[in-house]
Amino acid sequence: MELVIMAAGIGSRFGGLKQIEPIDEDGNFIIDYSIFDAIRCGFDKVVFIITKEIYETFRNTIGKRIEKYIKTEYAFQELETNKEIKIPTTRKKPLGTGHAIYSAIDKIDSNFAVINADDYYGFDALSKIAEFLKQNTNENQFALIGYHAGNTISGESAVKRGVCFTNEGNLLKIVESSIEPVNGKLVATPLEGDVKPFEIENSQVVSMNLFGFTKKFTTHLDEAFEKFLTENKNNLETAEFFLPSVVSHLIETGSVQTKVISTSSIWHGITYKEDKAKVVEFLKNLKSQGVYPAHLWNN
Repeated sequence: MELVIMAAGIGSRFGGLKQIEPIDEDGNFIIDYSIFDAIRCGFDKVVFIITKEIYETFRNTIGKRIEKYIKTEYAFQELETNKEIKIPTTRKKPLGTGHAIYSAIDKIDSNFAVINADDYYGFDALSKIAEFLKQNTNENQFALIGYHAGNTISGESAVKRGVCFTNEGNLLKIVESSIEPVNGKLVATPLEGDVKPFEIENSQVVSMNLFGFTKKFTTHLDEAFEKFLTENKNNLETAEFFLPSVVSHLIETGSVQTKVISTSSIWHGITYKEDKAKVVEFLKNLKSQGVYPAHLWNN
């Protein structure tokens, strides 16, 4: 099993490379804890999706530390692709999470899970996706770890989450949204299409991009990216290719099924500078409870 980690984004709101912001006394990052949990769950390879510009910094910090414990590879999310339709060189940023995974297709050899570099998912979540990947025998059966929206909010500021609509435990669609607390309620504003904001409950299931895929998904993704480029050839300056949108389309066309697996884990992450202190304290408490060793990689 492989763990594919999306780490290409520069944390503009945070003010730097939030993926490599130390959050404990040993200089570990959030991503260290995710990989530590993944190794405990049986993952044997990690693929970091980054940009070429941050490769040296990223590898000299997180990469060389992790390479001692798990097979490690790097994929670069760049605007240049092998597709006939080219992305304008004037575009300043990658095309989104679907584009990120597309960038790693050549590095993916087996069933794999996907996570964000700057999100703490928790052992329960990673163990459940690992169990799914170990047991699944249907190449068109995927899985998504679902969190309660109220467990993924960062203070009073807006966060991006995928609002999940399900039927009997299976995903129907994901609506990528900006979710913000407003007057004691949660308001989701869709990021795609002409859809009005709508209220959701704290218990609403949302996606944090923790998916479990078979190798077959890379074929679906390649086809979806080709279609995306064709349909948006006059809008590639700003168009976004979201991973959840790809999954939703495959579900709607009956090509795949995606099981939604609930987790008891509580999300933590660094979206804004003020979030760091909360994450530091949270992980410190987990260490005191014995969930993690006092020194993550030197126990």
